[in-house]
Amino acid sequence: MQPFPDRFWLVGTAVAAPALAVLLVFAFAGWAPLPAVGIGILLVAAAAGLLAWAAVGDMAGVTERVETIGTDDAGKPTRELLTPLASDLALAVARARRRTSAIQRAQEARAAASEAIIDGIPEPLLVLDRSRNITHANRAAEALLGERLAGRDLTEAIRHPAVLDNVAQTLQDGGSRSAEIELIRPVRRWMRAHVAKLDAAGDDALVLTLEDETAMRRAQQMRVDFVANVSHELKTPLATLIGFIETLQGPASEDAEARQRFLPIMQNEAVRMRRIVDDLLSLSRIEAEEHNPPTGRADLREVLETACHSLQFTAAQRQMRIELSIEPNLPAVPGDADQLGHVFRNLIENAIKYGRTGTAVDVEARGEAVSGPGGQSSGWVHVSVRDRGEGIGRQHLHRLTERFYRIDRARSREVGGTGLGLAIVKHIVNRHRGRLTIESEPSQGSVFTISLPFDA
Repeated sequence: MQPFPDRFWLVGTAVAAPALAVLLVFAFAGWAPLPAVGIGILLVAAAAGLLAWAAVGDMAGVTERVETIGTDDAGKPTRELLTPLASDLALAVARARRRTSAIQRAQEARAAASEAIIDGIPEPLLVLDRSRNITHANRAAEALLGERLAGRDLTEAIRHPAVLDNVAQTLQDGGSRSAEIELIRPVRRWMRAHVAKLDAAGDDALVLTLEDETAMRRAQQMRVDFVANVSHELKTPLATLIGFIETLQGPASEDAEARQRFLPIMQNEAVRMRRIVDDLLSLSRIEAEEHNPPTGRADLREVLETACHSLQFTAAQRQMRIELSIEPNLPAVPGDADQLGHVFRNLIENAIKYGRTGTAVDVEARGEAVSGPGGQSSGWVHVSVRDRGEGIGRQHLHRLTERFYRIDRARSREVGGTGLGLAIVKHIVNRHRGRLTIESEPSQGSVFTISLPFDA
């Protein structure tokens, strides 16, 4: 802003100039005596000075008052305005500025709310301009594609040709498109990239969202693998049975010795098929109700004693023994006694199958109480089954509960395993809201521990 004196002389000159010009014309034309012209000039100068002083003062006051709006000095006294018109002008300008500020704040609030909504969307989302630059990336997008994406070209985040082609075509015709892409980093994922135009945003803005289909792809692959595994597991005993049946119906139809040799093998293969089918049915039933926790209560002492007693003969056939240790006053747990019996029979039977001949299988149950508010007791019951076998390599531990996963397929078939037992155990434990932990050391044996919650 120009200094106050400069404005004063500018306004004074502008006001006085016309009157002074008239007086000078009168003086040169002789229409008025010189003393009268001189007096007129003084009067005009004085009047122009007063008007300039008032006008400049009003302008300065208006300027000062308007400039304080929206600052910490708002409402403090400023230069006094000399005329009501100037005061009205200052108030009008102040009201307009306040309205403009309110509109600006509302727009900023809406923009902040929109950004918060975009950031809160769980799926990765990018907003692009017509030059394919990223104008906004939500938190999910930055977690997936890297930080500080705004201002970068799309190719710095996603280089997949299908996505880039869809963006170019959508900019041309405004349609929406999607493409399936695979991202390698930071981990391998399959995503569905959706591109659409934001008509309300103007300037041909686009929105690009990424829908994670990794879980669905993995589930599809699991189904494919499951069908392949089931087919393979059933095909092997079926092929054996068909081969022996054809032999007995043909060349060995009258061979009593062949019948005596083949029939036990056929029986074992038929029993193995029945176990696979039974385990598949059990797994299907358990998965169907896994999301519904059991409503009854189970006495683990009774469950464990029954499971150990039912397998004593199996252990004796391998010169093994089952040693059961149960902590006194073991609390009952919320659970299905039949399903928990299935879990512990499975674990003990596995310990007998894979333990060394002549060793013991240790079954131990103990409680871990935790005092809650109001003196209420709750905690965990831990049941561990220990064998003294060859142990399991660490690379296999995280896959043991997968369907049909076997460390040694030949040995598993030899001892009658179906590859589904630990998968059944996992789903039953999940239904009981418990935990399964596996510890093993090569040549030292393995420990399978089931932890079940309880409250009193």
